[in-house]
Amino acid sequence: MDRIAVIGAGSWGTTVASIASRRVDTLLWARRADLADTINRTRTNADYLPGHELPDRLTASHDLEETVSRAELLVMAVPSHGFRDVFTEAVRHLGPNRPVVSLTKGIEQETLATMTEVVRQVDDSVAPDLIGVVTGPNLASEIVAGQPTASVAAMGDADTARAVQSLLMGPTFRVYTNDDVVGCELGGALKNVMAIAAGMSDGLGFGDNTRATLLTRALAEVTRLGVAQGGRPETFAGLAGMGDLIATCSSDRSRNHRVGFALARGQTLEEITSEMKMVAEGVKTTKSTLGLATRSGVDMPIATHVDLVLEGELSPREAMLSLMTREAKAESH
Repeated sequence: MDRIAVIGAGSWGTTVASIASRRVDTLLWARRADLADTINRTRTNADYLPGHELPDRLTASHDLEETVSRAELLVMAVPSHGFRDVFTEAVRHLGPNRPVVSLTKGIEQETLATMTEVVRQVDDSVAPDLIGVVTGPNLASEIVAGQPTASVAAMGDADTARAVQSLLMGPTFRVYTNDDVVGCELGGALKNVMAIAAGMSDGLGFGDNTRATLLTRALAEVTRLGVAQGGRPETFAGLAGMGDLIATCSSDRSRNHRVGFALARGQTLEEITSEMKMVAEGVKTTKSTLGLATRSGVDMPIATHVDLVLEGELSPREAMLSLMTREAKAESH
């Protein structure tokens, strides 16, 4: 593998492009021409990843055809609500039998499709076992600072998964392979909803017991739905499930956690999102998660209460009280 394309110049797309460019020529597509030009001139992405110098083998472009046409691997890092449109255009320029990897942790609202399902729907010529995800406890600012962490490259084709692993593996970024694409992808998407709940808990001033309780029950919900969709239970106990859940629900660097925290402090959702440069996927994914849960007959009380808060039907404090006073059940339910 000599050349890859990363589509989306937000913090995570830029981080992965930066990591990959240590080994191969990497083209990073930016929706805005001025951002691509600034990245090339200054060797930084000050809008989304300030203070980090980008490697020389990383080149930014606003031209999607130029970015994709000679890539041996396509990495998609655009938000879920724009994923289908951007991929539909990108795949027109992609060579045959090229793997596609999603970094996007969301579920499409209109169709309830994950991003790998969107890829298959848009272009059925891409072999299903060459479509995968990279996911895990991966807060971009910590990774570019050189703090140790790990991730999962999930793909049906073992050789391609190992190629992605080798591409991204480094002294502070450990990558594991996994063939449970469904489980890994849903673990990454669903935890964003739970991170909003965790942010609300922290914003209300609750402590460690509350957070531990919330994360444990959140993992139970995520696992129930993930398994119902075809994922393996053990995947949700790993980096793509529990690992990502802990990081996103515990960190004030998490956009979804910040949304929940600000809601608990009295800000409106509109005020919060208008102040954010990047998308908090959990806001849109909450409805999609509940749509999947309804379709699968899976009970998700935490996600349901997050939705009620986002819709303005309950305050964060009322949602917490409602959750705590639900009918008593066995822990296995």
